[in-house]
Amino acid sequence: MHLHFITYFTWLNEELITVPNFPAWVCDVCGRREYDQKAISWLNLILSPNAGRPTLRKRVPPRVRQRASSRPGRDQTR
Repeated sequence: MHLHFITYFTWLNEELITVPNFPAWVCDVCGRREYDQKAISWLNLILSPNAGRPTLRKRVPPRVRQRASSRPGRDQTR
């Protein structure tokens, strides 16, 4: 297997997407292709339906401090 840069084809809904110069490992004997996983992950991120949209951040409520005993100086180990 040797690294080559090929044109990658994929369908996105009803559209054929082509990506030139896409890294792939190609077998010199049989021609089998294994696509670079990092490049596939990057491409999936770009082609995501949410690409370019701002992300919604979940609001986490602030930590509530536990209050000390309502009666200072009282032993709570009864």
